[in-house]
Amino acid sequence: MPASYTSQQRTKIQQFSSFTASGERNAVKFLKAHDWNVEQAVHSFLSLQGGSGGSSTASTTALNKIFDKYRDNPIESPDTIGVEGSMRYLADLKVQLDDVAVLVVGEALQSPTMGEFTRQGFVDGWKALSTDSISKQAQVIAKLAESLASNPPLFRRVYRRTFDLARNAGQKAVALDAAIEYWRLLFSERSGVRWATPNSPWLEWWVIFLGERWKKSVNRDMWNMTYEFFARSMQDESLAWWDDQGAWPSVIDDFVLWVREKREGGDSPAKMEVE
Repeated sequence: MPASYTSQQRTKIQQFSSFTASGERNAVKFLKAHDWNVEQAVHSFLSLQGGSGGSSTASTTALNKIFDKYRDNPIESPDTIGVEGSMRYLADLKVQLDDVAVLVVGEALQSPTMGEFTRQGFVDGWKALSTDSISKQAQVIAKLAESLASNPPLFRRVYRRTFDLARNAGQKAVALDAAIEYWRLLFSERSGVRWATPNSPWLEWWVIFLGERWKKSVNRDMWNMTYEFFARSMQDESLAWWDDQGAWPSVIDDFVLWVREKREGGDSPAKMEVE
């Protein structure tokens, strides 16, 4: 592989080749055409190759057949897989309920909430991934879950979809304790994405701060902006980039002040973790 490619580009070339069983030349061609976005490049390549090898009609037929197999109530809810069907489907995908792969499935199939799949989201999601059999779907989900740490755009989409998965039915926000558990899952060894820098255990600080200062639920804006703060703090843990006049939620403004007060007071990261 030419030395002109960055390490990140080399990783994306390998990911593309793994998903498509294609060579480096195709990988570079499609990745460059899609600004090095792996998902878009893979989807473009597979669509030109005829998807999973059959016609689009055959793929749709196969996917609808799989969907129908897991429906809880075919008469009253013909286009919905409910909780029981979702449990069986995830088990067949070899996905554990406490694994980050559950969130990957939810994002891929645009699940409206945890334990529910719609026919449109199911069919469209798997057609986009050109996968129309259970065994192949299990392989794709496993590969996507393994790539979260090396694929920031995918991780960001999974993170954002998690808000919908974490909400209780009919609620506009996520309960704080549930949000914390999902943050611990997303920013963990299980995802490969850690929210910590050499001198700043950000996730632990965030959880401690919320326990001390925040007793409300977590709305979508707070959830999404926490991701943006995560991304910036991972680039520069000093917070030199912080602008208190920026469009951040007040809870994140308060968190930054809390961290700075702790640092100026001479508390070490270790002490801040256990206070």
